Amino acid sequence: MKSPYCSSIVFVFPILLISFSWATEAQSHEKFLQCLSLHSNDSSPITNLIYTQRHDTYSSILESSIQNLRFATNATAKPLVIVTPSHASHIQATIRCSKQHGLQIRTRSGGHDMEGLSYVSDVPFVVVDLVNLRTVDVDVENGSAWVEAGATIGELQYRIAEKSRTLGFPTGTCHTVGVGGYFTGGGHGPLSRKYGLAADNIIDARLIDANGEILDRKSMGEDLFWAIRGGGGGNFGIVLDWKIKLVPVPSTVTVFTLTKTSQQYATKIIHQWQFVAPNLPEDLFFLLTISGAGNGSVQATFRALFLGRGMGRWFEEEEGRNASINLVPYGGRMDEISETETPFPHRAGNLYNVMYATGEVEEILDIRKYINWIRRFYRYMTPYVSKSPREAYINYRDLDIGVNDEHKTSYDQASTWGFKYFKKNFEKLVKVKSLVDPENFFKHQQSIPSI
Repeated sequence: MKSPYCSSIVFVFPILLISFSWATEAQSHEKFLQCLSLHSNDSSPITNLIYTQRHDTYSSILESSIQNLRFATNATAKPLVIVTPSHASHIQATIRCSKQHGLQIRTRSGGHDMEGLSYVSDVPFVVVDLVNLRTVDVDVENGSAWVEAGATIGELQYRIAEKSRTLGFPTGTCHTVGVGGYFTGGGHGPLSRKYGLAADNIIDARLIDANGEILDRKSMGEDLFWAIRGGGGGNFGIVLDWKIKLVPVPSTVTVFTLTKTSQQYATKIIHQWQFVAPNLPEDLFFLLTISGAGNGSVQATFRALFLGRGMGRWFEEEEGRNASINLVPYGGRMDEISETETPFPHRAGNLYNVMYATGEVEEILDIRKYINWIRRFYRYMTPYVSKSPREAYINYRDLDIGVNDEHKTSYDQASTWGFKYFKKNFEKLVKVKSLVDPENFFKHQQSIPSI
């Protein structure tokens, strides 16, 4: 029989640890706030842009850009402070004070990070939410625009359309995605076969580095400018704004949707699509979505040579009914750009990109079984996708492919996921990181390591 004292000791000890941890965090929190006040610019005070867990609006600010509901739970770690800067000096102060008081920073624009790394951490942290930095300044005469990192894709396209019917920019179709994360991951979409990625059309940027210094393309140098255009967010600093090159678009475009079920010869159509879509004229973008159609049937399923005859059953499962598999065709301009032009290496030789997703989960407790469905389907796809390594897209972030050590980011450990996202470009990203952030201040579970 266990001694009651053993149980009491085992129970009390973690409480003492937790209490000590809370006390330490509270001290860091208060000192951090004092530091922000001291570093605040008198002409642009930061006081009204800071939200702590004591503020009535803290939860609404935090939840406003949580796009993945599995992180909208009470169990998810919350930031000590949310800063919503409206001026560069606010970001500079946040970086300097976070370094001084041992707090990590998470930077959020649209909140679409698939693993929540722009607003979640296992260690004491601060969120820099760029919601107040969303100005878009379009220069039609020179075919360019400056866009602040907190703007969304929808806002960017709207502001361009206000000024011109014949200019555009290659973005995705989800209008709430923030340009900050989208650009730093590369960014593909309907115009990528014609003009390449969003990152391929960025011509300047202003970034605040780990020392709190503001750098443009000239002062940061070409290596760092290369790294921030596809090397992933939260690695090299906080981007204030981007200068983009606008591209010509016709004043009228044709958009159509075609839906076929397995009873309507979808198998044959999809089998042909995978070979035809990447070779179509670059003016044509043909996205394919595979999903459950209900009643045991499947919309646009693969059952021919590509995936054998087993895919249909996946969408008949309960967890597969709200799932979708999106295939984004490459080819065209994507084949012409070198895989070392930006950190995004998935160029010539790739037919399409695959995204696995599930949504419309009624109960938060059901999330785990839906995620397990995606994991099982991901394993099922192994024979049909790239190998050595199985490549991945940083904007479709996946912690299952590897994470950094909680306390120290090592090259060896980061290599488990780094080469999948960036192939050989990972080595150059590590060199750039080691030069511009040798203390590894900007870090998270899949951040580029300093060596």
